Amino acid sequence: MVMPAAARPILLPLVLLLCWVAPSGQEPAPVQLRLAGPRGSAGEGRLEVLYQGRWGTVCDDGFDFHAATVACRQLGYTAAVTWTHSATYGQGEGPIWLDNVRCGGSEGSLAECVHNGWGTSDCHHGEDAGVVCSGQRLPGSPPQAATSGHLGEVPGLSLEEVRLKPILARAKLSMPVTEGAVEVKHNGRWRQVCDAGWTRNNSRVVCGMLGFPREKHVNTSFYRKLWNMKLKDPNSSLKTLSQKNSFWVHKVRCQGTEPHLARCPTQVAPPAPRQQACPHGMHAIVSCLPGPTFQKGKGKGRSKTSPGKVLPVRLRAGTHAGEGRVEVLRHGQWGTVCDKQWDLAAASVVCRQLGYGTAKQALVGAQMGQGLGPIHMSEVRCTGHEQSLGECRFQDAERSGCRHEADAAVRCHVPHMDFQTQVRLAGGRSPEEGVVEVLAPVQGRLQWGAVCGAQWGLNEAMVVCRQLGLGFASHALQETWYWAGSPDAAQVVMSGVRCAGTELALQQCQRHGPVHCPSGGGRFSAGVTCTAHAPDLVMNAQLVQETAYLEDRPLELLYCAHEERCLSRSADHMHWPYGHRRLLRFSSQIHNLGRADFRPKMGRHAWTWHQCHRHFHSIEVFTHYDLLTLNGSKVAEGHKASFCLEDTNCPEGLQRRFACANFGEQGVSVGCWDTYRHDIDCQWIDITDVPPGSYTFQVVVNPKHEVAESDFSNNVMRCRCKYDGQRVWMHGCHTSDAYGADVVNDLERQERLANNLV
Repeated sequence: MVMPAAARPILLPLVLLLCWVAPSGQEPAPVQLRLAGPRGSAGEGRLEVLYQGRWGTVCDDGFDFHAATVACRQLGYTAAVTWTHSATYGQGEGPIWLDNVRCGGSEGSLAECVHNGWGTSDCHHGEDAGVVCSGQRLPGSPPQAATSGHLGEVPGLSLEEVRLKPILARAKLSMPVTEGAVEVKHNGRWRQVCDAGWTRNNSRVVCGMLGFPREKHVNTSFYRKLWNMKLKDPNSSLKTLSQKNSFWVHKVRCQGTEPHLARCPTQVAPPAPRQQACPHGMHAIVSCLPGPTFQKGKGKGRSKTSPGKVLPVRLRAGTHAGEGRVEVLRHGQWGTVCDKQWDLAAASVVCRQLGYGTAKQALVGAQMGQGLGPIHMSEVRCTGHEQSLGECRFQDAERSGCRHEADAAVRCHVPHMDFQTQVRLAGGRSPEEGVVEVLAPVQGRLQWGAVCGAQWGLNEAMVVCRQLGLGFASHALQETWYWAGSPDAAQVVMSGVRCAGTELALQQCQRHGPVHCPSGGGRFSAGVTCTAHAPDLVMNAQLVQETAYLEDRPLELLYCAHEERCLSRSADHMHWPYGHRRLLRFSSQIHNLGRADFRPKMGRHAWTWHQCHRHFHSIEVFTHYDLLTLNGSKVAEGHKASFCLEDTNCPEGLQRRFACANFGEQGVSVGCWDTYRHDIDCQWIDITDVPPGSYTFQVVVNPKHEVAESDFSNNVMRCRCKYDGQRVWMHGCHTSDAYGADVVNDLERQERLANNLV
């Protein structure tokens, strides 16, 4: 419904409306914005736009803090705290009006920003953008729908950003900046905070916002001497500035559990009209302790928690550092956390435990993908002072009826490391692809140059995409002849790059000392293509354990399997078609737990036709099957080509989209799974030549990393296998990251002892 310009806006419990007059030029009609979605704090929600009489959403592609700032100001707030993507506040309905919104931050309305054009979008509602705005309302803005408990509910404070201004020379040279004077941005202007009444709790909140888990003691007497020296310096303007109230934030009082300084009671100006803001004080000084990932020396900090309460935590499937689905290790097994009562306090405990700052967002509804396996915790309640999630109160999820559709996730504040300025992509068709160019020392000075394409792979490409804030790598290219690099970066400055894939910057990876690139760069320079979301394949270990059995299969039924090399080499020397092969058969069910569909690397035009089985192979080796001794030596192997990669089943509410029938598109949709039954060809290991004994059965999905995934650590599944010559027992099946290291080591040690292999 379009309201007349003179009418008062209608206030709904979950929706905030704001009219504005369109600028002259392209937008002749008035446009309204509103925040919608699940009930939460005022000033946050899914961003919706009324255009041509219809409400629609904004796609998160290209949406950033500048766009959020413009939207919040248009909505009547003075600033944005953060923005959200992937339908954090639920999926909207109707058209997606705006896509690839690019704002400078100073525009008067969202419509003034660059975008694809009204209604021109390739997005779906799972990519709806949202915003979190600060609580201070601009004068003359319409009344809010709700006023209680909103972010930044602090009289006189409109907090936009917080930073530490380094004072000492060593602090200025360090990255990240961990010590300095606290400055907050208020109404577009930076102010210093008076140290009168400044507490360690205040420091804890500031450090958390800047991505640091803890604050540390700082020698304020030394800084006081520097302050007094500056006041006496005739060339310094500090004395004049410090006497102005506009230079200061008068007082901040935090409890130490707040995730954001905007939630602390704050006075920008002193209560009395002519009172000086900071008459005898100086700027507040804060010193923060970075987490292990961001420390130059990788020393491990000692935990202050009692060992019995420490629950190890990890994040999975996040696009950026410091975000992902929350998983905890209980009873030796990794599992997820239910989102019932999941909030910023609990999310911040997770973030600090992992060495990050406080949480920017506590995400619900499996927004970082669904886990597989147990759900360990539900209704987690934290005060904010806990050192570990295990210290918080919670219920066992078994009683709560939670499912993986309700897996909790977090986005944490991480320190600013300036890594993005040390790498760039050039020559691509979009900002997400191109030749990799790095800033590296050459003869004593930093210089832009190319990376040698030899040995370049997905792990290295993943690091580049993460470093640029572009998510995951979808392709790693060793030849980039179709992309023109920058003229000033033609020289190869880095070669032999080998990354584990978890590094925050390419400069942290191993590489050659002197550059050695026989191919010479140029068309053989390394390149990448990045994507915001990626699939994540995980094998259902329990199904393998339940379906394994032996079959003695006649050779006359194995001609096609022999042609596809699904039998061991000794089959070549048998008297076909007489005899049989002993096969260890099982079913496999492969789930896509990621946030993008799993698709074959090659298009249908490049699939390989196999005449004997009369089907196409979209990926020649989709899974490896191995039987290993307990010392790790391979005694038998098998492989499975993806002749039919499809959505065998999907959870309730999800539609099957990939089917192999009639040469259809192949793939596995997000949340769905592909099942290879035990009774189809090549779904086995040929163990004809294997003697009785105890073994490790191993399955590796996507073994050559042909298709990029958000997490390769869960692609391996292992079982303990006992074979007596006639029967087989499979037990203890688990994915490689499902159990803690202690449990895995104990299992292996028990097997070795039982078989005298120690």
